[in-house]
Amino acid sequence: MTLLECPSANHDARGAVPIDMLVLHYTGMETGEAALARMCDPAAKVSAHYMIEEDGRIFRLVPEGRRAWHAGVSSWRGHRDINARSIGIELVNPGHEFGYRDFPRVQIAALIDLSRGILDRHPIPRRNVVGHSDVAPSRKTDPGERFPWQSLAESRIGLWPGRAQVPDTAETFDPDDVGPAIAKAQRQLDAIGYDIEITKVLDAATLQVLVGFQRHFRPGRIDGLLDGETMALIDAVAAACGESP
Repeated sequence: MTLLECPSANHDARGAVPIDMLVLHYTGMETGEAALARMCDPAAKVSAHYMIEEDGRIFRLVPEGRRAWHAGVSSWRGHRDINARSIGIELVNPGHEFGYRDFPRVQIAALIDLSRGILDRHPIPRRNVVGHSDVAPSRKTDPGERFPWQSLAESRIGLWPGRAQVPDTAETFDPDDVGPAIAKAQRQLDAIGYDIEITKVLDAATLQVLVGFQRHFRPGRIDGLLDGETMALIDAVAAACGESP
């Protein structure tokens, strides 16, 4: 694997926090060149450790031992300074604003190769390989529903729950519904890592988290509904997190 060096000045010291997360993004800009220029512009105050072009080229912007500025206001498993404990990888893709499209196979192959090396160097459990939309579901949609999380999980990078078994008695809850099933889903989403309060109400904040969860684990239908399939997937992912790494 060849790394193309493109140093960014946008980083600082991590402190004593261990590196235990891998956060994946899309660039969300019209070209990779524009994204690279922005992440290397000191005035932008954003960066990532790596950027992967659609043709598979990998650019190294920030040394892994330094804190890149990629996650912003975010949370996972109770931790708020995600930048301090994570490696950030940007995948060139125009994103939802500029014509979101599939990630080319060569780009994903490069991501898998790069991620394997990162996981060899750092104790990152599979449950902590996440998207920007997982750690900031109220703000972000990347890397989005076209991102092949299942392919990564088949290479033991991240988690994928498989087909969910939906009980015949499963309900679908509407916004502002209240009940113990909603509280259970909130507790499990919290155990997975999402920033969520146990209110027992299907409130606006919970709906945002459900959209983030579905974008990762049920990309075929992202509606924010707490239905039987979503509850079964939450069960499966929560169980997998308990078994990870």
